[in-house]
Amino acid sequence: MHDSTCFNTIALRIPAVVSAQSGFLALARRRLVTVTDKPWLNPRSTGFGVALGIIFVSVPVFFEAPLVRAAPGLSVLLTGLWVWGSVWLGRQPQTAFAGDLLLGLSWSWLAGAIYWGWFRWEPLWHIPIESIGLPVALWGLYRGWGKVGHWFYLGSLLGTAITDIYFYRLHLMPYWRQLMVAPPAEAMGIVQTGFRQIQTSEGVGLAVMCALVLLTLARQGWRSPHRHFWVFSGTLIGTLLVDGLFVVLASL
Repeated sequence: MHDSTCFNTIALRIPAVVSAQSGFLALARRRLVTVTDKPWLNPRSTGFGVALGIIFVSVPVFFEAPLVRAAPGLSVLLTGLWVWGSVWLGRQPQTAFAGDLLLGLSWSWLAGAIYWGWFRWEPLWHIPIESIGLPVALWGLYRGWGKVGHWFYLGSLLGTAITDIYFYRLHLMPYWRQLMVAPPAEAMGIVQTGFRQIQTSEGVGLAVMCALVLLTLARQGWRSPHRHFWVFSGTLIGTLLVDGLFVVLASL
């Protein structure tokens, strides 16, 4: 009798709980639509699209990097959350742009979590692991879907590849390996020693050449009428800004 009463009480409350949850999700979706309809997450001008590319390409550098050192497994699992968010946002036209962009970030996040979590001691593995989403991105562009996210990912990958080529050409990989195993107190000394390696005519000339390549491609994306190219342009500019910031820190 007691069990039956408890069961009936719970059964009567289930519709109210489900209704409350549905109301909460509906409210959350309406709020999210309102937010993503703003220019910052649903750009209608080149400047906002480029700014989004710059901001999102900085996420793996400044937010994921500290997390992946402490909890690489958690960083990998978070990729599932970003993919789920991308699918959920992509169901509504008002939030489709944000969902598409989040999909591109998911690939960059996953590659960064894998590399910086377990393979960061070997720079030769950097680009192969960062390219983990390349087949899907190329296939998606061929099929005509996910253009914003896939162009974001390609821009991020291209910027990373050019930076790594610069490192290879100037023989900076030994400093990379030392930096990955050195205690934090010795890290800045290694960075500054490596920085002296690029303070040559070859180092400066190659840096200018790489910057011009990125800026030329970014300019083409900036001038396009398509939003996915705006984001692509922003990722290249963001790469230059991040690299420039590290150069400034190394020179201090």
